[in-house]
Amino acid sequence: MVLSSLDDDKAMDVVAIPLAGKSSIADYMVIASGTSSRQLMAMADHLGKTLKDNGVKSTGTEGAQQGDWILIDAGDIIVHLFRPEVRDFYQLEKMWLEPNTNSTNSSTGAASGQSADQTAGI
Repeated sequence: MVLSSLDDDKAMDVVAIPLAGKSSIADYMVIASGTSSRQLMAMADHLGKTLKDNGVKSTGTEGAQQGDWILIDAGDIIVHLFRPEVRDFYQLEKMWLEPNTNSTNSSTGAASGQSADQTAGI
């Protein structure tokens, strides 16, 4: 649902990172970029509505006013939406991905060792 919403909104460089064994804050972290603050705000708004329509009760959103980095807490999934230069600066993927670990990039499909079934709930 999250990946589909981001894909519908033309998010770029979408990465889903499984957090099992790394953190108890969520099951997955999704990181995506948009071309402008306006696009990020629209993606966050659309994703919030999609989550609500699918029964996700409490979602928190931070950073929507500035639009450089928007964080959406969807319970078991944490979503980070960045402008590309802000994403490059913080490099969350480096922090959460270990070398040669599996993640899913929506533009390339499932990474080696991780089936599409494993990310179907995202």
